[in-house]
Amino acid sequence: MATEVTVPVLGESITEATLGEWLKQPGDAVALDEPIASLETDKVSVEVPSPVAGVMGQHAVAVGDTVRVGAMIATVDAGGSAAPKEAAPQPAVTQTPAAPAPSPAPAAETEPTGDSPAALSPSVRRAVLEHGVDPATIKGTGKDGRITKEDVEAAAQNKPAAAPAPAAAPAPGATTTGGRKEERVRMTRLRQTIAKRLKEAQNTAAMLTTFNDVDMTAVIEARAKYKDLFEKKHGVRLGFMGFFVKAATMALKDIPSVNASIEGDDIVYHDYADISVAVSSPGGLVVPVIRDAQDLTVAGIEKTIGDFGKRAKEGALKMDEMKGGTFTISNGGVFGSLMSTPIINPPQSAVLGLHRIEDRPVVVNGQVVVRPMMYLALSYDHRLIDGREAVSFLVALKNAIEDPTRILIDL
Repeated sequence: MATEVTVPVLGESITEATLGEWLKQPGDAVALDEPIASLETDKVSVEVPSPVAGVMGQHAVAVGDTVRVGAMIATVDAGGSAAPKEAAPQPAVTQTPAAPAPSPAPAAETEPTGDSPAALSPSVRRAVLEHGVDPATIKGTGKDGRITKEDVEAAAQNKPAAAPAPAAAPAPGATTTGGRKEERVRMTRLRQTIAKRLKEAQNTAAMLTTFNDVDMTAVIEARAKYKDLFEKKHGVRLGFMGFFVKAATMALKDIPSVNASIEGDDIVYHDYADISVAVSSPGGLVVPVIRDAQDLTVAGIEKTIGDFGKRAKEGALKMDEMKGGTFTISNGGVFGSLMSTPIINPPQSAVLGLHRIEDRPVVVNGQVVVRPMMYLALSYDHRLIDGREAVSFLVALKNAIEDPTRILIDL
């Protein structure tokens, strides 16, 4: 009996998604709750499980189609068994001596594997075409050994230079004019949502950015001194984000308007700090939330961020982990950014941008010395936060990072 597979509930206010890829093909055996398809929502990728054990039926929609919650996307034949792949039938051989020997039958077609183009997600297929690498030579680091976009880029960097190959025919969606190539690729739902929300933030908020810089000497020394013991005890590396998140929660407590939001004509103040941290994923930037960060230790914060980063690459972040957040921290420094003006993540009223650390000459006690310095940028909604509050927040953050003892004694 055929059982319908429908689009599950995706989260509050999310009514539709885009079919990202089929994980099972018609005729494949599927187990109960085994993922058969991947959906791209406004925030994360969601896997659709099989409601029964059986055999995958026909797909009702194609990759790239928009589907609504509750809509049927495929069927599964409950209790069935996958039909084995059969070789092409052999021609009958008669006993007549003059009859010619039959030609060998063609080999049976095999199922797509994790390395075959049919099993790759659209973004990974695009990366494979762009970098010209063979997916069969790539070891996947994603969920169930799947190849990610980062795996393709790493393989491309290690690929030996090859002799120029003859020009191939343009791929579908690509145009070639005078030796120059253009490719038209539809934006993913995640990228569309990012673009929409960031533009809405610019149109709605009276956004302003103020800057400061911080001497990272004390934090760097503490990290160098304790990183090995820290990792041995807590099972996670000691980074800089733990210090910044903890320092930010202290500064938000002192300057509550930076942790507030506007709802209609009301200002909503929060006595907790749910910190959104920008994390890179194959589909774009996502911002999972560290709940009640003010109650966590530096170790607890580092563990949470490490888990977010790992699962973001696997597309395994949950919808509930993306909701809420009272303040955002974005670390562009990991990509080499010197300075930026980050955009607010509505309905939040402020976002902190961190940047790369570089040695610069500064004056300390009347002497010019070289110190590892980082620029800090706070973008904020001027409808709620005045310049005084923004500068005071950055100064409080700067003081805690330059003297981490303040974090220990909550000063």
